[in-house]
Amino acid sequence: MHNSDSTPHSPDTTVQEIADLFEAIYVRYKYDFRQYSVASMNRRIHQALLGMGRKTIADLQKTILEDPLCFNDLLQFLTIPVSEMFRDPSYYKAIRESVVPVLRTYPSLKIWIAGCSTGEEVYSFAILLKEEGLLDRTIIYATDINEISLKKAESGIFRIKDMPKFTTNYLKAGGKKEFSSYYTADSDSAIFNSSLKKHITFNDHSLATDHVFSEVQFVSCRNVLIYFQSKLQERAIGLFHESLCRKGFLGLGPKESVMFTKYKNEFRPVDMKDRIYQKLQG
Repeated sequence: MHNSDSTPHSPDTTVQEIADLFEAIYVRYKYDFRQYSVASMNRRIHQALLGMGRKTIADLQKTILEDPLCFNDLLQFLTIPVSEMFRDPSYYKAIRESVVPVLRTYPSLKIWIAGCSTGEEVYSFAILLKEEGLLDRTIIYATDINEISLKKAESGIFRIKDMPKFTTNYLKAGGKKEFSSYYTADSDSAIFNSSLKKHITFNDHSLATDHVFSEVQFVSCRNVLIYFQSKLQERAIGLFHESLCRKGFLGLGPKESVMFTKYKNEFRPVDMKDRIYQKLQG
């Protein structure tokens, strides 16, 4: 029900306001959300309106353009970090079984975790590689557009109350040790071992605007592309293809695929269920 003196806010009006907001963000801050899924961004913006105490998208836009700190607040809503260690354990099991034997053949390794959020996936990879005897010759590049998430990831500190869930995932993923041997419990925090962190490089990187920065043997980008429109999905897959060495591997989330992009003939499926692909030779 609308009051007689109020104007109905049509879906088309909202879509245009979001488009205007994202254009303003790009011009002012060079963060590019213009090719993100409208549906997911619509939800996140309305959560931001509630969380930041703004009544309209226009009001929100005015606020973030005037105050960079408010833009940082908005960024936390637009890039909501949702993750857990060894999420989808079968993915990590498939890496151990189908990818690690090939990775062993390289004298040194570079792995790119794109859209690393608060770091759960990064430390999962570090643990897996350590157990497979590969971590000492590996550099893991962990990238995200959210600097606050990156700082949290770099700290290597997670909530102790999440450890039972992470432990269960780890064991299902083929874990070979006591998961608790990788962290120190301190009050309500779990502090992960610095021996894992020294092989990880954290960097600010946008799949919408930035370019390839290194040749790697493995790219893992999970549950990020689902928030992109098809044009941006193509750009991201293109970056991964360019970054991967010949016969390098790409891992995506369970609802993501290269099969509907122009790069579908550039990869072969290694594990269709767990969305692991290998770049073809040429």
